[in-house]
Amino acid sequence: MAPNPMKINTKQSADSSTIAAAAAAASSQEILVRETLRISANLASTPLLQTPSSLTMICCEEIDGRRWKYVAETDASGHFKKNSFRPLSLHTPQAPVDELLAFIRSYVVPEGFPDSVAPSYVPYMRWRALKHFFGGAMGVFTTQTLLSSVGVSRNRATPGAVAINWILKDGAGRVGKMLFARQGKKFDYDLKQLRFAGDLLMELGAGIELATSAVPHLFLPFACAANVVKNVAAVTSTSTRTPIYKAFAKGENIGDVTAKGECVGNIADLLGTGFSILLAKRNPSLVTTFSLLSCGYILSSYREVKSVVLHTLNCARFSVAVESFLKTGRVPTLQEGNMNENIFSFPWRDRPVVLGSRIKEAFQDPSAYIAIEPLFDREKYIVTYNPLKHKVYAVLKDQAKSDDILKAAFHANVLFNLINSNKSKASSLKETGDLNSNVTHTIADIEACMADTCKIVANSYGLFKNKAKEQGWAMSESLLNPGRARLYPRDNK
Repeated sequence: MAPNPMKINTKQSADSSTIAAAAAAASSQEILVRETLRISANLASTPLLQTPSSLTMICCEEIDGRRWKYVAETDASGHFKKNSFRPLSLHTPQAPVDELLAFIRSYVVPEGFPDSVAPSYVPYMRWRALKHFFGGAMGVFTTQTLLSSVGVSRNRATPGAVAINWILKDGAGRVGKMLFARQGKKFDYDLKQLRFAGDLLMELGAGIELATSAVPHLFLPFACAANVVKNVAAVTSTSTRTPIYKAFAKGENIGDVTAKGECVGNIADLLGTGFSILLAKRNPSLVTTFSLLSCGYILSSYREVKSVVLHTLNCARFSVAVESFLKTGRVPTLQEGNMNENIFSFPWRDRPVVLGSRIKEAFQDPSAYIAIEPLFDREKYIVTYNPLKHKVYAVLKDQAKSDDILKAAFHANVLFNLINSNKSKASSLKETGDLNSNVTHTIADIEACMADTCKIVANSYGLFKNKAKEQGWAMSESLLNPGRARLYPRDNK
């Protein structure tokens, strides 16, 4: 049977219509995609400062590198609508991580960091944080030991007696704090040495507290001694804190620097406490744990103090500057002078150079004084060497002013370096076989040595001052801690 032509034509027409409709739909989708891309490109290329026609840009603002524009909406008559003045950010929103870092930064670094602080601020805070971490960790073990010792003693005493013991412990610490406050100005000119000594005392106090676990029946004397030592350490930390932060501050932001520095210390202390709590659950060896934490604490404290760069010349830094000047002809930079300063020269130790000493300490017999005095007729001081004590002494006259005291200190350090140089030469001669060579300390030898130093000082003291000033050093006689004794003329009564 032959196929019907009408049916074939109808089928072909239906297929053509379907194809045409599909082609039209595909073309519409392509046009839609192109329009979407064109609109997106136009929006992306729109300048940030463009505002809708109904908004008027008033001004722009910048805070810490982030910018805003202030706009106001206008009505048909061109007047500003009420409460339409608002800021629009010109930046994409910060990522949550960046917002968290900005929030933390606002607590731990001063405003305007790093331009608002000295370059030595970062290493100082790094070591300070590490020191507080070890200190917080040790605090858990010392507190645990004290409470354990009190628990043992409680079995042998009434609760009231235990409370009295604890109160006496705290009271003894306050007494020690008051007694150490008499150090006075030593906190200003020897603050690095005292700061490090305070941290050593803090470790000693922690060690005494741990010792109560071995002798719990001696809780009261041990705990009192530990508290006295730790409170003395607290005085040194509190008294030296402001001068150190002052060295970091640029401008009038010492309060901000202090607040952020203390915040960093507290955060590190809390982290150390948490770490120690987790560590204590494993019941580690008390002696081993304390030894490791103490080593970390002392090392961090030493590096913390060494990282401080002070602009003033105290006795230790003055000696470094004079020695470098005599050997190389140049005064060390601030960083070099502070790095070479001896942190272990504590104020209560005997020093080889004594400024403002008494006559009986400086001279071993009257003939030495009579022989040397004429060399210093034009000076407001007398410098000498006492061979019995192996020290250089600078005796100040009653007319001595600030520059005279600085010159006396310079002269004394020149004499000290010259005597040490002579000793080194004598030692080398002995090593080469000249057994008769020796450093003599007769009055004539001292007088000859003094004559040499007078020539050196006359030619180089002014140059030393100028070079020290060029390096940024601030010199003051008060920072050298001169003694109060003064030499009066014989005709005065």
